[in-house]
Amino acid sequence: MHQAEVVALAYRYPGTGSLERLTDAVTLLPHGAPRRSLERFISAVGSLELGEWEELHTGTLDLSPQFVPYVGYVTWGEDYRRGKFMADLKRDMVRHDIDLSGELPDHIEPVLRYLGRVPAPLTDLTDVLATSVATMAATLATAAPDNPYRHVLAATLAVVDDPTPVLLGVRR
Repeated sequence: MHQAEVVALAYRYPGTGSLERLTDAVTLLPHGAPRRSLERFISAVGSLELGEWEELHTGTLDLSPQFVPYVGYVTWGEDYRRGKFMADLKRDMVRHDIDLSGELPDHIEPVLRYLGRVPAPLTDLTDVLATSVATMAATLATAAPDNPYRHVLAATLAVVDDPTPVLLGVRR
């Protein structure tokens, strides 16, 4: 598993065993910014009941999100370029067997899984990803500075800023 795929786990809707799966995957990350940020996130959500974590997730990422977790939307809004970007991205995701898990192709979670699995991601994605994630992080920092998902965004930014693939010994 690639470190981007580990970060993607933190964006998934929480359920029974989610914290344990994330913790196990994070322990395999090399020491560095992504691991430290995810450990902070695990510490914060680890003190919550599952229902509280679910509410935090929904309030942060889904219903009236505190930041918009869609790379294309953050970059282009509702402009036609987002539509073309999503069509191209979806086509490449399908070609590489990336399951969108019910999300649009520009949602940060499938984007991270895509990055972790393809040898050469679409240039249109890599050209805008770091800036888009930085915008997401700044938006959340302003809207909810104590929200634990700010740590996930920090891990995401560290991963997308460092193009060096870090493959881990975790089965998919």
